[in-house]
Amino acid sequence: MPHKTEAVVLGSGPGGYVAAIRLGQLGKETILLEKERVGGVCLNVGCIPSKALIRVGRLKKRLELAKQIGLEVTGLTVDFGKVQAWKQSVVDRLVSGVEYLCKGYKVQVIKGEGRFRGPHELEVRTASGTESIETMSTIVATGSRPMEIPGFKFDGIHVITTTEVLALGEVPKNFVVIGGGVSGLELGTIYAQLGSRVTVIEMLDQLLPGTDIELVRVVERALRRLGVEYHVKSRAKEYRDGNVHAVLEDGKEARYEADKVLVSVGRRPNSDNIGLESTGVATDSHGFIQVDKKMQTNIPGIYAIGDVVGQPMLAHKATKEGIVAAEVIAGMNSEADYRAMPSAIFTDPEIATVGLTESQAREQGYDPVVGKFPFTALGRALLAGETEGFVKLVADRASDILLGAHIVGADASDIISELALAIEMGATLEDIGLTIHPHPTLPEAIMESAEAAKGKAIHILQK
Repeated sequence: MPHKTEAVVLGSGPGGYVAAIRLGQLGKETILLEKERVGGVCLNVGCIPSKALIRVGRLKKRLELAKQIGLEVTGLTVDFGKVQAWKQSVVDRLVSGVEYLCKGYKVQVIKGEGRFRGPHELEVRTASGTESIETMSTIVATGSRPMEIPGFKFDGIHVITTTEVLALGEVPKNFVVIGGGVSGLELGTIYAQLGSRVTVIEMLDQLLPGTDIELVRVVERALRRLGVEYHVKSRAKEYRDGNVHAVLEDGKEARYEADKVLVSVGRRPNSDNIGLESTGVATDSHGFIQVDKKMQTNIPGIYAIGDVVGQPMLAHKATKEGIVAAEVIAGMNSEADYRAMPSAIFTDPEIATVGLTESQAREQGYDPVVGKFPFTALGRALLAGETEGFVKLVADRASDILLGAHIVGADASDIISELALAIEMGATLEDIGLTIHPHPTLPEAIMESAEAAKGKAIHILQK
């Protein structure tokens, strides 16, 4: 006899486990299906372990900077085995926390591979056999996987994905990154800081495609100081005889020695191999599941969230969508709203953005006004030795309402949340300028950039 339940969540990443917990909070009998470890890619082999390694790289950098202020550090070495053990301990602790919450909210976690047999029935293959589950509501949260490109077949040893690169036993001497997007630059920065000779090859005309080039230029300068060699408008051809062969922007062929080659050129949705064709759920030409603002597909009772529904592929977006889907299943009037969806790039310095760029605002019919304030004029940034970067605000000239915020600099990922709140609540530049910020702190740049847009910033010279 098939097991019957009110709701099933297929996949336990940052969208799936949150959806399951929210369903449990709302009193819905819920089964969470996961074929590997609870927490999905983000927690186990993505967001958390990568930020753990980024933390190590930045600590090493700060120890080296300490010499400038009279703190002598000698004999600094990196025991990468211990680094990896510490990273894994953080991951394991968070996984245990998610499992504890699921148990506390009476979410039944089944370790197995789920597959649709129809709109309201799933088959689950576990270590002990196969069972069927009948449910009126299913949330698909199966995530995405790295894309492979010709000439660079993944072997898990030399040509690797973002999964293997986070579990290396040692720091590679020569490290080539194919794809200068978010993951490629974050991971390239980590290994450059830890001692690798890093080369980045990007096909498009800039690093971090789609990001304001003014922000990217700051990161480019930092990469050059780290010794990272990067090429845009260039194509990687193949990995052969321990070398990456590429055609550069000027048409010349180049060869780069590589102990490890990270291919980070995008991700594809995990909408195949889950029996979706048996449900009639609509996908686009790339396999992304089509949903409305309530995360509902075209088939009643089937929802989808996270990477499997498309860009932007952000963990916090998946989390919000999971909450929305769970609440809709419980009869609440919830919808996804992306107007104030922030994003963060954990390069060094960091980039964080929310809302519209100046050009996007103009395209949407606004008359934008821009205010900028540099980190070089911040006492806290000088004290920390982190003076690269700036805060840039974009507002509507007529209404004074904040439309977008863009930060490049230390702790940008932490600072951006204040500006996401400002956009969500409809704050104006005047509201932000009138908000007293503690001194000395990095977020003072927010207040000053709002004042700069009005020509009255105190700590920079304006015409």
